[in-house]
Order: sequence, then structure tokens, then C-alpha cells
Amino acid sequence: MQNRSALPLSQPTTHLQTRGWISGFFGMLIFSGSLPATRVAVLELDPLFLTAIRATLAALLAGGTLLIVRQPFPQRRDWFGLGLVALGVVLGFPLLTALALQHTTSAHSLVYIGLLPLATACFGVLRGGERPKAVFWLFSLAGAALVAGFALSHGSASGWQGDALMLGAIALCGLGYAEGAVLTRRLGDWQVISWALVISLPLSAVAAAFTVPATGAAISAQAWLSLGYVSLFSMWIGFIFWYRGLALGGIAAVGQLQLLQPFFGLLLAGLVLHEEVHASMIAVMLGVLVCVFGAKRFSGSSSLKVNRR
Repeated sequence: MQNRSALPLSQPTTHLQTRGWISGFFGMLIFSGSLPATRVAVLELDPLFLTAIRATLAALLAGGTLLIVRQPFPQRRDWFGLGLVALGVVLGFPLLTALALQHTTSAHSLVYIGLLPLATACFGVLRGGERPKAVFWLFSLAGAALVAGFALSHGSASGWQGDALMLGAIALCGLGYAEGAVLTRRLGDWQVISWALVISLPLSAVAAAFTVPATGAAISAQAWLSLGYVSLFSMWIGFIFWYRGLALGGIAAVGQLQLLQPFFGLLLAGLVLHEEVHASMIAVMLGVLVCVFGAKRFSGSSSLKVNRR
């Protein structure tokens, strides 16, 4: 019997892949707002508190939704994978990046965000059983090099602590993306991130309680609104679109959309924070677009498999 939460595969594969790319694009756009929102929030909120409270608030919303719709518990075989998702994208990536930004600049961190699609593709091979063509890896490497080169040319030097923390964050995030996409094929998109958030709730709630700011009344409305964005959109809604995109369009292929995330994030930063947007950013973004579409063209099998039970 097919799990009622699993993704439907009654449509032609090409149509499913197109839907996957559209869903993944919306997920990437939502994630692009995370950096500007985080920049506003950390001006007044401790990074550790921000990491813990965003996961806690998202978990309460996700858990409430699971209860309202009476979603059945995942099977025993799914809990390990959900634990990897929680470790990777709920706790590991937000925490390690928050700690890294104490040693480096946000511009320098773009070097590592450019490596995230490669990490996701690698874990897509290991955990998702995908086998992209050799040309795909050339486009993926070229896109990562463009993003990293742009970030290095506009960033500043970083201490080794920041670099090490960012490398760990990218590895955990790539694992969480790939594992979540595999589980989405069985459990459904919003169910995967919701269960991962619920699993993390005891730890995130305790951490939030111990790091709560003593002067909450002095925190501006802008900081609270930014916290709301990263809690609701970055931590929950964005993952619903993103996991569905990875599951339908292919982990390695759709993951390349994140090469565009730094540029959309910088554009939003220019609009929201009035930061300068350089013309070189547009030129590099066009090159990245070529790499993304090239990777899509040669991604090979998207491994659209759903386990039936």
C-alpha cells in the first residue's frame, strides 16, 4: 500500500521534474531572504539564541500542524533519516554558521555557500542513489568556482575557526538536504521537515531558555520581524518547497539552484538594508545561470523512486 503522504508519481517524469525545479526555485527564493533577515536580527539578538529560538518556534508550528491533521508517526526505518535531517538543517547548519560569523564576514561565507550544491550532489549520490553524468560535475564545479571567486573578490580575510566551522556547516547541510529529499519520496514534503523540527524541539527549547536575552523589551520590531521570518519561512515553509523540489527534480540537479541564492540574497540586502549591489554581481550571476541550466541538462537520472508500503 502506498503511503498517503508520499509524492504522487502518476504523471510523466519530465512533468514531475519541471514541477520539481519550480518548487525548488521558490524554496531557494525563500532561503535567499534568510541572510538579510539574519543580519538584522543578530544586530540585537545573540546568535546562539537566534539559532535556538527559530528552531523552537518552527517546531511548535510544525508539531501543531502534525497534530491538527492527525499525521501518522513515521515508521521505525524513517527515524534515523529524520535524525540526520534534524542534525543537518535544523541544528547543525544554523548553529555552525552563527558561530562562524563571529570569526568571519557574511561576504566571506559566500565562498562556502557556493560549495553547498556540490555537497548536496555528493550526498545525493551516496544517500539518494543518483548518478549524474560527468558533464554535470563540470558545470557544478564551474558554478561553485564562480560563486567562490566572486565572494573572495568582495570579501575579507577569515580566521581558520570561521573557515572550519563553515566547512562543517556545508557538509551537514548537504547531508540534511539529500536525506530529506529521500524521505520526502516516502513521507511527503512538509512532513519531513516537521518531524525533524519536532525531534529537535527538546534540545532547541532548552537552549533557547538558557540564552534568552535579559532585555527583551529593548529589542526593536525589525529584529523581532526578522526572527519571525527565519523561524516561519527559513526554518519551515522554505523547506517544504525545497524538499519537494529535490525529490521530484533530482537532488543533484535541483540542488544547483542554490548557486543563485547568494545573488538573490545580496539583491534583497540591497533593497532591505540598502547595501551596494555591484555590476560585477550581475555579470557573475549570468554565468552562474549558464552553469545551473547546464547542470540541469546533464543531470542524468533524477532517481524518482518512491518506496511503497
